[in-house]
Amino acid sequence: MTHAGHVISLVCLSLPGFTVHFEASQARRGHEQLIRLLLEQGKCPEEGWSESTIELFLNELAVMDSNNFLGNCGVGEREGRVASSLVARRHYRLIHGIGRSGDIAAIQPKAAGSSLLNKLTNSLVLDILKLSGVRSVASCFVVPMATGMSLTLCFLTLRQRRPNARYIIWPRIDQKSCFKAMITAGFEPVIIENVLVGDELRTDLEAVECKIEELGADSILCVHSTTSCFAPRVPDRLEELATICAKYNIPHIVNNAYGVQSSKCMHLIQQGARVGRIDAFVQSLDKNFMVPVGGAIIAGFDDSFVQEISKTYPGRASASPSLDLLITLLTLGASGYKKLLSDRKGRDAGQGADNRWTHVLWLYVTFRCLPMPLPQRRRCRWHHPRGCGYVHQETGQVPEDTAERGTKSLPSNAAELDINIC
Repeated sequence: MTHAGHVISLVCLSLPGFTVHFEASQARRGHEQLIRLLLEQGKCPEEGWSESTIELFLNELAVMDSNNFLGNCGVGEREGRVASSLVARRHYRLIHGIGRSGDIAAIQPKAAGSSLLNKLTNSLVLDILKLSGVRSVASCFVVPMATGMSLTLCFLTLRQRRPNARYIIWPRIDQKSCFKAMITAGFEPVIIENVLVGDELRTDLEAVECKIEELGADSILCVHSTTSCFAPRVPDRLEELATICAKYNIPHIVNNAYGVQSSKCMHLIQQGARVGRIDAFVQSLDKNFMVPVGGAIIAGFDDSFVQEISKTYPGRASASPSLDLLITLLTLGASGYKKLLSDRKGRDAGQGADNRWTHVLWLYVTFRCLPMPLPQRRRCRWHHPRGCGYVHQETGQVPEDTAERGTKSLPSNAAELDINIC
């Protein structure tokens, strides 16, 4: 029992006629037992907590921060002062943020509670990543930036190791943020076009290796691959790419933005790390854990490299993404999150079995064919259920005047149909 709980118990004993002391103490001990196990094990609890237990825990953390000390008078630049009580309550009075100026993972002396929250959240996330399929992941941390900027942080960290590198090998995916992440870090993306294999666009491994030999391994910062993407493009061939990276001693960063929720994506990362080289993989918080936008997880198989990334982050950081994720994981528990993964996998399997349009002609939409700026799309009434063709959303019928499967042209009435470009 906490000191506060012990004091309350003593007061209750002294009250005349107070007969429910034992039951009240047992109820509080139930909450405190859950908190004690969480702190001892550092893993996501199997069963989710009630809101009252979570709020009790957060309040206990908050009183450990100096801005909430009784009699405290903050006059310095970093005293956690907040003008609005509504803002303070929104953040459970955890105002100091996380980290220090030199390391986002460092302990802040004025904010023991916030620092503990940060460490605990990272520990729970590591447990969830292992539970989701990447058993050999060594370290991770939550960063208060979305996926694109988190990728940039990884690239900037690699620059310190490879100061002469200019290029990033990037199997093409038509999505802006991962493309801009490389440019923002000051590197030149070397785009590797994908190849058509059946009705899928897959990684051109031969082109990747040829480009490495052409540019020279020392001039290449890393290979930047992707697990999660939009059909007809499928996840990159991570095992083969990881083997190539190990062969040429080139770092390998994986954009796993949507991948934690996908057992296939997590399996690819685990296998890639087993047979070759994967230095870090980055995933979005909102896409995988149903929290507000603005956070990501950077994880890797070498604890020292992950710590190096965290030390590259300049200044302290907001604790909001860590706080949101901690509350969510404590609410769901490990069993709740596993159920969500299982439900998603079951839905995908059912849709795959019932989807009569799986092999419908898909649109050839690489930039060699369509002169469109990256990555322009149009939402419209013609849209294939899995993004790999065109089907009327209301009737489920394929438009008339379509070419034979495998041709690389749009139907002649495409302008009238207003097809969805995916």
